[in-house]
Amino acid sequence: MFKMKFIVSSTIFISFLLFTSIVKNKTRVIEKNISNLNANIHTKSEDINEAQLDFHYLTSPAEIEKKLSIIGFDNYQPIKYSSIFFDISDFNEIQNKFSNLQKINEKKIQKK
Repeated sequence: MFKMKFIVSSTIFISFLLFTSIVKNKTRVIEKNISNLNANIHTKSEDINEAQLDFHYLTSPAEIEKKLSIIGFDNYQPIKYSSIFFDISDFNEIQNKFSNLQKINEKKIQKK
């Protein structure tokens, strides 16, 4: 009788230990994901604030007139859409592509 109670109680205890550790690990993973998402949200909100500030500064009529008077109406040419970057990461990606292409070209030249 004593052995049966001991076996049942130890089995229940071990199963609860395993269940607790599994739940703890899953919640830790969820908390890490939440913190990563919060960090992404924070950086995106900073990017939005900077973009809004740039937009309001650059699109003010006085600022546009001042820039046009400096460069002259004859020399004014619109920027190509491909030269506009919406985020610094877009600019960095293009710079990395150019640097990778230059490295590949340098390697080809060195092989010859």
